[in-house]
Formats: sequence, structure tokens, C-alpha cells
Amino acid sequence: MNKAERLKRSKGPQVTERFGGRLPPGQVLTEKFPILTVGEVPSYDLDQWDFQMTGGIGDTVMFSYNDLMALPQSKVICDVHCVTRWSKFDNGFEGVLLQDLLEDFEIPDDIQYVMVHGDYDYTANIPLKDLLAKGVILAHSYNGKPLTEKHGYPFRLVIPHLYFWKSVKWIRGFEFRKSDAPGFWEQNGFHNEADPFKEQRFSDEGDVMEEDKWKEKDFDY
Repeated sequence: MNKAERLKRSKGPQVTERFGGRLPPGQVLTEKFPILTVGEVPSYDLDQWDFQMTGGIGDTVMFSYNDLMALPQSKVICDVHCVTRWSKFDNGFEGVLLQDLLEDFEIPDDIQYVMVHGDYDYTANIPLKDLLAKGVILAHSYNGKPLTEKHGYPFRLVIPHLYFWKSVKWIRGFEFRKSDAPGFWEQNGFHNEADPFKEQRFSDEGDVMEEDKWKEKDFDY
């Protein structure tokens, strides 16, 4: 039984109203930052690393690590909500806001979706409107320190208003698309939209997420 199947078959906690509605239903608040990943953690030579954007008007746009670091740098304070039922408030992510990254990138009018690509062929599909939402950032640092390798160094996407699997670690590019297509976890039964306040965990509404499995994970913050 794979990971997605195990999660689907387990029971979740009772939904309650807490923290003035700031904590989504079915979530447990933690002060730690659990490490959840599938497969090996990549290592990089930053001189060889790049980030690419395709599907715009014109040629593919490519950034080196230094190119991204030379763009305007910002800090976002946001809450994180993981589909495995943990939430962490007031996280400080530093990096490049998507509005700055895309300032000179022309997106055709018929583009409605983005496939986010990470290393080891990981993907997550996102509507363009969610990528362009306020506070979305390509982050290199967390709470004043560089991201650790297990949390996505050198860059990870952070989309605060969606479940955290959409915030791709070890990000390598955006593919702008006219039509939608499922990413890695979406192909394995996870919800296409991933709104934590609607508990959009699985595509099958009858599936539920286990309660305490995340507590067995390592932490490095």
C-alpha cells in the first residue's frame, strides 16, 4: 500500500473552531517545522543550477541562482498548512515575490494554469490566479536563515493559501499552460485545488487524512 492509500484509509480529528478561524478545520498547531518528502534529497552545484519559465510570449526564460538573488528581495510572514494535518503560524520566508519574478515575463491571455516543476520530476499543478496571489514567494530563506536541504534549498515555492504540497521544494521551473493537468500528488488521489479551509485534501470526498503520523517526522527548525 503506497503513502497516498495509507493516508486515505485513516481517520482524522474532529473539526472545531479555534484561533478565531485562523486554523483550518482538521489541523493541529505546532511550533516545529516537520520534514515531509518523498525520495532522496538532492544536492547542488549552484554554478550549474538554473530555474526556467516556459509558455510565455517569446523564448524560454532562464535564471541562474545569482540572477534570482539579484532580483528585489522580500519577506513574507504567513501561516503554513500541511495536508498531513499540521499547521504552523507566523513563518518568515525570504526571497523573490512572484510579482517581481514575473514583472518582465509576458503571459499570453489564454494561459490559465501553471505546472510547477521540481527536481526528480516532481510536479504540482496550480491555477494561474493562485500563483499570482498576494504573498506567493520563491523562497531561499526561512526565519532569517537559508533553507535547509530537506526543506527545499536553494529555492522553494511558497503559496500560503493552499495546502503545502503545492509549495514545491527544490523548484526548477514554471510551465505556463492553456489547460490543466494533474501533478504528482494529484495523480495519486490528492485534491486538485487544495484549499485548507475547505479541507480539500483528496479528490474523493470519502477519503480522510490520518491524525498523528506527521508527529513521527524529523524537524530541523
